Amino acid sequence: MTPPRRRLRWFAGVRARSTAAAVVVVALALAVGATVFVVLLQRALIAGVQDEATGRAAEVAARVRTQGVASLGDDLPVTTRGGQLVQVVDPAGTVVASSSDRALRAPLSSARPADGQVMDVRVSRVPLLDDDSPYLVVVAGAAWDGSTYRVVVAGPITAQQQSVQTALSLLVLGLPLLVLLVGVATWMLVGRALAPVERMRSRLAAIGGSTVEERLPVPSTDDEIARLAVTMNQMLERLDHAGRTQRRFVADASHELRSPLATLAASVEVARADPTGRSWAELSPVMADEVARMGRLVGDLLLLARVDEHDMRLALHEVDLDDLVDDQVRRLRAHPRLRVEADVEPTRVVGDRERLAQVLTNLADNAAVHATGRVRLSLHPAGEGAGDGQSGDNSGAVVVVEDDGPGVPVAERERVFERFVRLDDRRRRASGGSGLGLAIVREVVRAHGGDVRIADAAGGGCRIEVTLPPAPPVPAGQPPSAASR
Repeated sequence: MTPPRRRLRWFAGVRARSTAAAVVVVALALAVGATVFVVLLQRALIAGVQDEATGRAAEVAARVRTQGVASLGDDLPVTTRGGQLVQVVDPAGTVVASSSDRALRAPLSSARPADGQVMDVRVSRVPLLDDDSPYLVVVAGAAWDGSTYRVVVAGPITAQQQSVQTALSLLVLGLPLLVLLVGVATWMLVGRALAPVERMRSRLAAIGGSTVEERLPVPSTDDEIARLAVTMNQMLERLDHAGRTQRRFVADASHELRSPLATLAASVEVARADPTGRSWAELSPVMADEVARMGRLVGDLLLLARVDEHDMRLALHEVDLDDLVDDQVRRLRAHPRLRVEADVEPTRVVGDRERLAQVLTNLADNAAVHATGRVRLSLHPAGEGAGDGQSGDNSGAVVVVEDDGPGVPVAERERVFERFVRLDDRRRRASGGSGLGLAIVREVVRAHGGDVRIADAAGGGCRIEVTLPPAPPVPAGQPPSAASR
């Protein structure tokens, strides 16, 4: 037996709600339509009787005006159709002519229209008639020999009322059946329409973490259900890709951390086994380097984690970008094997100074590792109206870092921005690189609204170009950076 709560959910589903809505709408529409139909039918039938009675009254009244009432007593029974009653009443209220003996006793109406006037008297019953049936009475005035006579015509409406009653009875019996048919048809059609959705739901419920590579069958109907299946498959594809990326990221991070941890563990064991303490003094610089390396790696991982959670907040200030580039030029020129060239113009942007410095450091380190002997850094304002960069205009900036190394193949220029990617053995872990530098560069630059791309350098090698767009002005109350004071 189905539990009550489950039955309640079943009746509250889309299928039940759609069926109920269709039944209610159709029932209301049919009720309104039936009411209008009955009213119009009754009016049409009564109007026919009224037109016929009015025409008959006008005809008799015209004869009274031209010929008087002498011959009407013999003509009215012959010229009046069956069921219709015609009276001619004099000014004193006496019936002087009638189409039937039933209408000779007294006038059927007390209305007294003027000459040429026709009055419509609606009555439900005419007690003077022996069959006591409903009639529609029309009275017309006709002047003859200085007196105004009344022509009364009574038309029976029993047949019309019976026709309306019959139509109403058929509607009362047929409309519920029609509403029931609509409800059953809607229930079946909605059920068939939702069957693919239920199959997709069951299939999705069966897909777990280990089976996320499975996909939903796409119906060949090319309708909303098919588009829903395509969208769900795209979502599963994104989840599968995100899961693989996360697992690879965790594996790579674990692998990167294992090396310095193993070095630190081995150094501690060696230092502990040496009672003289000389090993500790010799291994301290190595351990300090490994700790610094782990610190940088953990910081990079935390930054990328905040990027993944859309939680990287930028402290926006006015930043003299040329000062940051000059710092990298001085740092690289301390390298004994590198020839460092610089082409730096004064440029001010609005951004996060610490993050922009990290971008330039990662680009400089990447160029230094790959370069054969030359590195070039250049900075220029982007767009027009930048001036000398000190006017406060935010026209954006273009930073270019070039080296004379082997360059990056065209097919790999997007992959190098992925995490823990190394294209050759020169980026070995012993050099301190973790494969996160360019990934951080792209994420930070995009957070500033800019972009980064890789191309070939003019003299061979790699060219990395960072474009920072015009930034909004510093918000009110924001303190200026130290470089701008």
